[in-house]
Amino acid sequence: MFYLSMLFQYVSQYIKTRLEYRANLFVEIFSDLLFQAVNLVFIVVVFGHTNLLSGWTRDEIIFIYGFFMVPFAVFGSFFNIWDFNERYIVKGELDRILTRPIHSLFQVILERMELESLFGALTGIAVMVYAGINLKLTLSWYDPFLFIVLVLGGALVYAGVFIMLACISFWADAKTSIMPMMYNIGNYGRYPVDIYNKIIKFVLTWILPFAFVGVYPAAYFLEKEEWYFYAFMTPVMGILFFGMSIFVWNQGVKKYRGAGN
Repeated sequence: MFYLSMLFQYVSQYIKTRLEYRANLFVEIFSDLLFQAVNLVFIVVVFGHTNLLSGWTRDEIIFIYGFFMVPFAVFGSFFNIWDFNERYIVKGELDRILTRPIHSLFQVILERMELESLFGALTGIAVMVYAGINLKLTLSWYDPFLFIVLVLGGALVYAGVFIMLACISFWADAKTSIMPMMYNIGNYGRYPVDIYNKIIKFVLTWILPFAFVGVYPAAYFLEKEEWYFYAFMTPVMGILFFGMSIFVWNQGVKKYRGAGN
């Protein structure tokens, strides 16, 4: 209850702060939506030259892309730690974090919230509805609840991977370019993994499991029965990788030496 209370207090203060500069907020939201629209146009352009992509139709891939947008938006809202090295390690702000009686990772997450990214989730749902109508998909009464579970699982997969990448800073505080590179690799999860070769498919499934953010959970709603196992593994992979990231974080904090001078 203490952590839940802290979350609501941070969210409340964040909303008040962002609404002080409404124009900036609206510009950021519009920019995010425009970026997502460009990616969607890319899919449409590709299918202007072909009817199928490794057996997948245009609407199926649009549906997968829409699903991917939802957990990615949740991740972007609460786990925006791409600058952890520079801000908290190099500049020493982690010293401030460690003096407070609350878990350090939770504090970093709260401080780096960008709740406007959640608008991407609404866009993703709208894209899924559009593609689902074209595909004539049907839903069971429990599918909305399963959707939430799969979205949270996908968001935790992303969070786990990037938190573990951020933890590298505890042992090597030099600036690296691995985080932007990993963001680019993560985008592969928005497309069906069987369009890639076997090595990339294996990596996106078991090493950097970004396929569990988009194509695998979306396959359940697309009624791809051969991939149901992977779809139901999504929350398991999310809990596994997020749990691993917390363990690595706790070990890294013990190695933290402070900012120095």
